[in-house]
Amino acid sequence: MSEPAPKPASGVAPEALAKSRFLAEALPFMRRYAGCTVVVKYGGHAMGDAAVIAEFARDIVLLKQVGINPIVVHGGGPQIAQMLDRLAIKSSFVDGLRVTDDKAIEVVEMVLAGTINKQLAAAINRAGGTAIGISGRDGKLIRAKRALRTRRDPATGREEQVDLGFVGEPEEVNASLLKTLSGADIIPVIAPVGFGADGETYNINADTAAGAVAGAMSATRLLMMTDVVGVLDKGKSLLQHLTPQEVRALIADGTISGGMIPKVETCLYAVAKGVEGAVILDGRLSHAILLELFTDGGVGTLIGRSDSPAA
Repeated sequence: MSEPAPKPASGVAPEALAKSRFLAEALPFMRRYAGCTVVVKYGGHAMGDAAVIAEFARDIVLLKQVGINPIVVHGGGPQIAQMLDRLAIKSSFVDGLRVTDDKAIEVVEMVLAGTINKQLAAAINRAGGTAIGISGRDGKLIRAKRALRTRRDPATGREEQVDLGFVGEPEEVNASLLKTLSGADIIPVIAPVGFGADGETYNINADTAAGAVAGAMSATRLLMMTDVVGVLDKGKSLLQHLTPQEVRALIADGTISGGMIPKVETCLYAVAKGVEGAVILDGRLSHAILLELFTDGGVGTLIGRSDSPAA
C-alpha cells in the first residue's frame, strides 16, 4: 500500500511547493550537466516580445549559475524581413534560404549583428549574467563558403544552379575563442554572420550555424528552439527519442517533411560531429530549456545515437 501524499505545509502557497519540488528533482540533472556545453539556437517571432526575451535570458543565466556553459546562437528572419520591407529591398527564398544580394547583406548584418545581437546580450546581462554579443565575423569565429543550390527547371526538366548571393555555409568554427569566453564565465551570444576567404560577409542560416558551433564544441546538447513542439508521427503525436537511422526512415516515408527536414538534418550533422544529443523543442513554451534539461522526459524530440547516454 502506498504512503499518503504529504500534506501541504500550513501557510505555504501551492506555487511555492511546486517550485521547491522542481528544484529538488532538478538536482541530479544539474549535477549531470555541470561543466558541459549546451548550445541554444534561439529565434522565431517570440524574439520581438520583451517579456519572452527576459524569461529566456533568466533561464540562460540560471544554466551558467549551476555550472553549465551555455552558448546562444540567434536568428532574426522576421526582423530582417521587416527592415527589408521598410527599405523597399526585395528578396526571395530558395529551399528556405533568403537570396542575399549586396544591398540585402548590409541589412542582414545590421539587424543580426547589430540590433538583435546587442538586445539579446543586454537582456542576459540585465538578468545577472555576463554576456558578449558577437557575430561570426568577430575573432574569425565562423569562416564560411558560398552556399550552392540546384533546382529543376519545370519547363525543361534540367537542373540549374541557383545563385543565392551572399548566403554561406559554415566551413570552420573557432572553438578556442568560444572556450576562452566560456572559461571566463562569459556567455557568448552569436549572430549567424560569417566571413569568407576574401573577407566577404555571408548570411548563414541560424540553425546551420548553431549545429556547426555545437559540433565544433563537442557540446553535450544542442537545443533547437522552434515554433513547433518537435517531430510528430503520422498521428500527430510527439516522438520523444529518435536515432539517426529512425530520422532517415521518417524522412524517406514522408513523416518528416517540409521545413522540419533541414532542422533534423542539422541535428544529424551535430550528432555525427560528436554532440551527445540534439533536441527540437517548442520555444513558445515557458521555461522550455529548463524543462528539457532538468526533467525526466524533457519536452521535445531528442535525436541521439542509440549507444549515447543522451539517447
